[in-house]
Amino acid sequence: MNQSDLTTILPLLILAVWACVLLLVDLFIPKDRKGITALLSALGLAVTLGYTLAQIGSEVTGFNGMVTLDGFSTFVNVLLLVSGLLGVAVAYGYVKRMGIERGEYYTLLLFSVVGMMLMAQATDLIVVFLALELLSIPLYVLAAFARPQQDSEEAGLKYFLLGAFSSGFLVYGIALIFGATQSTNIFAIVTAASTSTGSLLLTIGAALLLIGFGFKVAAVPFHMWTPDVYQGAPTAVTAFMSSGAKIAGFAALLRVFATAFPSLATDMTDVFWVISAATMILGNVVAIAQTDIKRLLAYSSIAHAGYILMAFVPYGNESVVATSVAAGLFYLVAYVFTNFGAWGVVIALEKKEGKGLALDDYAGLAKKHPALAAAMTIFMLSLIGLPPTIGLIGKLYLFRAVIDAGFVWLAIIGVLASLVSAFYYLRVVVIMYMKDGEPTAEREPWLDATMIVTALVTVIVSFVPQFLFAWASEALLKLF
Repeated sequence: MNQSDLTTILPLLILAVWACVLLLVDLFIPKDRKGITALLSALGLAVTLGYTLAQIGSEVTGFNGMVTLDGFSTFVNVLLLVSGLLGVAVAYGYVKRMGIERGEYYTLLLFSVVGMMLMAQATDLIVVFLALELLSIPLYVLAAFARPQQDSEEAGLKYFLLGAFSSGFLVYGIALIFGATQSTNIFAIVTAASTSTGSLLLTIGAALLLIGFGFKVAAVPFHMWTPDVYQGAPTAVTAFMSSGAKIAGFAALLRVFATAFPSLATDMTDVFWVISAATMILGNVVAIAQTDIKRLLAYSSIAHAGYILMAFVPYGNESVVATSVAAGLFYLVAYVFTNFGAWGVVIALEKKEGKGLALDDYAGLAKKHPALAAAMTIFMLSLIGLPPTIGLIGKLYLFRAVIDAGFVWLAIIGVLASLVSAFYYLRVVVIMYMKDGEPTAEREPWLDATMIVTALVTVIVSFVPQFLFAWASEALLKLF
């Protein structure tokens, strides 16, 4: 390992070593004081985040081109580390209240973040696969963390079986791509793909990769696991999973397809168009029928994967691709903060044995806990894409990008899907403000702080979005 290798993976190394040390330290922390483990895990994430911010502007490639540190990976890593911190914050009081407080929860979360960061930096398909497994295996365990509860065990098993199935598609796709190009390095693949040799094999391999990534981001028709897993897993796990895994999946999808397969843009554009439209439509339409808040947010997550996929549709158009993908990155940031805030409210109202998760359980929240209802209203408005929220700005950037690329009908579908989503998001608001009830909410300092921060970011950034979009655009300069 030389200096450039070390520099490239140092953020990953810091967090991985911290997680290993934390696993040992936790053995000496009493069972009734596992909050110390949470604090130490948050400290590790904060230290890694500080170092990652210090690397802004660095351009380094390590391990013979298998891992890259650039503006894109730094942007994504910052977002992943922030998601990790929010994941620790929402779990701090939740795991104690639900009787599942065990120190390995935070270690598994840290290892999953390491895998997500490696996904963002991977420039070799073998490393992409290793990163995918590193982020997924801890999530399989975390989904079943509330054992012996049947729903949690079922969620972990479903996630594991379908995740392993999707990994098979990914590996098979990598094998076909290697057969077509004699390389798994994405920079070598793009050179080999410029010739016509093995083009059919390469296209099939790329399609199989898309299936593997589609499962991770919960895009239609690879979304089937999402509602059951989100509902059965501990809610703090669901909050982290729905944000972190989606960021990592889209990061890998972007780097691989934008860098390795520009020659397949003609073949893949229509595929991305159809998947994006189908994901938006199915996620929003099926969400209307949900009466459980976790399943409603699960289908919401599917729908938002469709919105983000809009950014990939023009990736073969050199004149607009950078703006389009920057809009996708901006929307990821908007989704992460809004999503964590909404799940924070769900965690505050959830009781043991799955109580407090029905939509009717939110009746009277505005009278009993007005601040909580106001925060949830902000998050619902942002998920719809209404002012004054960052969700509106994110959708404006996305719709403008696809319209500039000539995909007007996709933008129309996105607008109509957003109108449909207003029905079930505003239903939550109506129940909170217009129906009578006696909901009880848990007041936990870390959870309250999470909801306050996410609500403030959701509103304030909507007034000054230029700096964030400029950072996202600058992060992509060397990628295209």
